[in-house]
Amino acid sequence: MSLETANTPNSYLSSLPKTLTGITGLDEITKGGLPKGRPTLICGSAGCGKTLFSIEFIVRGALEFNEPGVFMAFEEKSEELAQNVASLGFDLNQLQKDKLIKLDHVHIERSEIEETGEYDLDGLFIRLGYAIDQIGAKRVVLDTIENLFSGLSNQGILRAELRRLFEWLKARKVTTIITGERGDGTLTRHGLEEYVSDCVILLDHRVSNQISTRLLRIVKYRGSMHGTNEYPFLINEKGISVLPVTSLTLDHPVSSERVSSGIPALDKMLDGQGFFKGSSILISGTAGTGKTSIAASFANEACLRNERCIYFAFEESSFQIIRNMRSIGFDLQTHIDKGLLKFQASRPTLNGLEMHLVAIHKQIKEFKPSVVILDPITNLITVGTVSDVKSMLIRLIDFLQAEQITVLFTALTLNNVINEQTDEGVSSLVDAWLLVKDIEFNGERNRGLYVMKSRGMKHSNQVREFIITDKGLDLVNVYLGSEGVLTGSAREAQQLLEETGIVIREYATNRKDREIERKKLILESKIASLKEEFESVQDELNKTYIEDELRKEVMEKNREQMTRSRHNE
Repeated sequence: MSLETANTPNSYLSSLPKTLTGITGLDEITKGGLPKGRPTLICGSAGCGKTLFSIEFIVRGALEFNEPGVFMAFEEKSEELAQNVASLGFDLNQLQKDKLIKLDHVHIERSEIEETGEYDLDGLFIRLGYAIDQIGAKRVVLDTIENLFSGLSNQGILRAELRRLFEWLKARKVTTIITGERGDGTLTRHGLEEYVSDCVILLDHRVSNQISTRLLRIVKYRGSMHGTNEYPFLINEKGISVLPVTSLTLDHPVSSERVSSGIPALDKMLDGQGFFKGSSILISGTAGTGKTSIAASFANEACLRNERCIYFAFEESSFQIIRNMRSIGFDLQTHIDKGLLKFQASRPTLNGLEMHLVAIHKQIKEFKPSVVILDPITNLITVGTVSDVKSMLIRLIDFLQAEQITVLFTALTLNNVINEQTDEGVSSLVDAWLLVKDIEFNGERNRGLYVMKSRGMKHSNQVREFIITDKGLDLVNVYLGSEGVLTGSAREAQQLLEETGIVIREYATNRKDREIERKKLILESKIASLKEEFESVQDELNKTYIEDELRKEVMEKNREQMTRSRHNE
């Protein structure tokens, strides 16, 4: 039963008991582990990791789930096996002393096996049963089954003994892994084991363009849902980790919380608050435009918020980045010392795309960062096609968004078809896209930055001049002159010219104000003089009027007196 045939995400009822393997990612793919008390076949060609898968299944069971295990090998001796897996941190000798595991090597000579109808595995059952009872084993590994039946060519006997072996293991109720070499056109050399196994896992080791990739696929799983895709897996000093392909249903939660870019002027262009937390950001531009500086600023700001950041560098070493960023005011080493910043620097050709994805996935799971930076993603084209890189980044973005981790990519833009396609392909995936470009004018090369898109927020549509100084990064307004956009010294000259014009205008205004004040005083003086003259004329006129009135009054009095005098006579 596959994941693709399920009607709904909740259609699977966990009726089949399962045993957790403890292998990173495998339990997620198998929806809970391997079938409990049943045999599982792990098959693949030489060098694909069958024995390591099996031994980790035994060790994880003993250490993490308190399930002792028996590892019966038909090829490697116990001492050789213990030495081979010591590099993974597994101390098999100590585990044997603690009676948590039991290693047993069974040497089978082909000449000792006779093809008779009486051939059976009773000797193996007795030996294996004793090892199981000795430590109370819940898990068993048989590695590899071809050696057990190397002398048999009779298909009837082989099928009967295989079925008998599997039935015996089921009767003992032990969860079993049986490894098998891949045959020509079949999953195993005999082509029978896959039919009697309840679960079949195929491991593959491919080499393309001199780069190797290990892949895992669940061929069948009776009674259980399971992933049917090919999953890359990584073998390193901590064991095996499998990367599940992320869900194709876009149902991950989103956050409305904002995080600063580390450049205040850029935050203002992004609605004054910066990027959304858990979003994906692309910084693209030609060489030397400051993409890594912007990425370092973003990492520095995250660490100043006491958030963890992991920086995947595909072009420069961590020492180069730390030294270079110190020249613009970012002390990244301090954050490293505090455990807030981690660099993972490697050439893209170190691994294939799938293995890079597994390594990134594993580092993120272990470090648990809030911010992830990949600088630059265009270098990944050296190990895969444009569509392969896009597919990898889709899966990475889905994983990071599901984990609410903010991711920032840088991409190199060149004037050729490959990079244009890569840029377009990546830019369609991200939530915010900033473009840094060269602006050549007046014999200078300066930088301009603008926001191509920023989903879910208001953002500036203006071009800003991007400046890198010894005190950090900044954005300034560009000047639009008669000859176009002015940057650098042309902008400074325009600013100086405008400042000069302001001074001249202020001087002219002050001079005009003084002239107006002087003329005002003159006019006011003239007005005062005219007023005095008017008052003088007015007084003169008033004087004549008063004299006439007095004369008239005296004459009237005299007339009255003469009249009285006549009456008295």
